[in-house]
Amino acid sequence: MHDPGRGPLAALDPGRCKCGLVCTDRQRTCLVHALVLPPEATLARLHHWRREDRLAAVVLGNGTGSRHWRQQLEGLLPVLMVEEKSTTLEGRRRYWELFPPRGWIRLLQMGLRQPPRDWDDVVAQLLLERWLRRPLPRPPQPAPFTPR
Repeated sequence: MHDPGRGPLAALDPGRCKCGLVCTDRQRTCLVHALVLPPEATLARLHHWRREDRLAAVVLGNGTGSRHWRQQLEGLLPVLMVEEKSTTLEGRRRYWELFPPRGWIRLLQMGLRQPPRDWDDVVAQLLLERWLRRPLPRPPQPAPFTPR
């Protein structure tokens, strides 16, 4: 994997209806943004980050939809491809590590827990961590709603 140079990295978990998108700080020590957005808003956000934060590159999973996104990003930013296998399941597990369940949900077995929101941003984080080969802390976020 080639080094994209200095500056923040973004990672994209592409989808038809929604995408997971994350971005690191300039030193790549933590995430500063973690979002789930429609595809059009995702592209607009990448353009914004490129202008404002001087993104070095975008990490993109090599699964379904990656070809379309790679073509869209061509000429905008360097694209770093990473293996996407099993990231959806890993993302659900990681979601519960980042946002521990509360109330009665914590009594369910891990395989039966369904996050109360889309977790595409967590999948994008996993893609970025695979490329960097290390975990990244997330920005503080309000705890997701959990029914009691």
